[in-house]
Amino acid sequence: MKDILRLLKDGNKPSLLAGTVNAAIAILKAVAYMLTGNVAMFAETMHSLGDAANQFFVYIGSALSKKAPTPNFPNGFGRVVNLVCLGAVIIVGIMSYEAVKEGWHHVLNPTETSGLLINLSVLGLATLLEFTVLLKASKEIAHESGQVHKGLKAFYYSLTHLNKAKPATKLVFMEDMVATIGGLLAFIAVLVAHFTGFLQAEGIASMMIGIMMFYVVGRVFLENARGAIGETDEEMLNHIAQIIAKEPDIKDIQRIEVIKEGEYLHVEVVAEVDPTKTVAYIDDVRDKLMSLILKQKGVREALISFDEDDGIKTWQGLNDTTMTEETRRKLPENKKQRAK
Repeated sequence: MKDILRLLKDGNKPSLLAGTVNAAIAILKAVAYMLTGNVAMFAETMHSLGDAANQFFVYIGSALSKKAPTPNFPNGFGRVVNLVCLGAVIIVGIMSYEAVKEGWHHVLNPTETSGLLINLSVLGLATLLEFTVLLKASKEIAHESGQVHKGLKAFYYSLTHLNKAKPATKLVFMEDMVATIGGLLAFIAVLVAHFTGFLQAEGIASMMIGIMMFYVVGRVFLENARGAIGETDEEMLNHIAQIIAKEPDIKDIQRIEVIKEGEYLHVEVVAEVDPTKTVAYIDDVRDKLMSLILKQKGVREALISFDEDDGIKTWQGLNDTTMTEETRRKLPENKKQRAK
């Protein structure tokens, strides 16, 4: 039990905050919907319920992903957060479908709703709270990118650097941005329906909210599917390769991989060294490289192997996917095949 509590303390804080806020908002919206019957409020209730459940799942998943490797799971649990996010988007997908379906029904069969002040008050408060959480997530994204930004500056920064965020923080940012926009759409729809008599506005707003939620579902699913399979961090791969290549004792790099393991990175390197050096000397080189690699942002574990220098340059500053066929034949696994 103590281990679980310790892990939960290290969970993604923006997810916990967003889940708590969305749960409270969902209750407020549900009460307002029961009192007024407003279909846009129904869509917003579904949206907040989906977000709350989603973000609580993500918080737990981000905490479990930090669990240390075990004999049965030697590679650790980093990808748990990706698997949890994949499961969480199913909930959002169901809520999205309900919002679109209910909105379409209201467009075909528009009905007048009451409780203008209740609807506007709840939507206004909810939108303000969602925007506060959005700014909090923006600040966290800036922090994860090594920057210090607050408020709107952090929000603008996050829009252009979202790919640098951790999976859990990225999910919170995207969901709360859609929630903020959805709250504004619902607010406007209530005003339009009340003052113009165009009752279908509420149904249209509900459908638009549902479609935006589907967008989040699609994007989060694709990104976390790649993470669950094992995606290469191209930017960090080339950065670490340059660090290794600059070391005077490294003659060449046969192979390098930088794989995303949830919020962390796993690095594997096969480098060529002078065959005349002693084992003790090469071991010191390994220790030095290991220290340099583990100091890089997000790197939690590294595996470094050595081979003798064959005098043929393999590493050209490009990752494995862009190697020529001649270079590819020099990789360790291909050498073994030729030897057979």
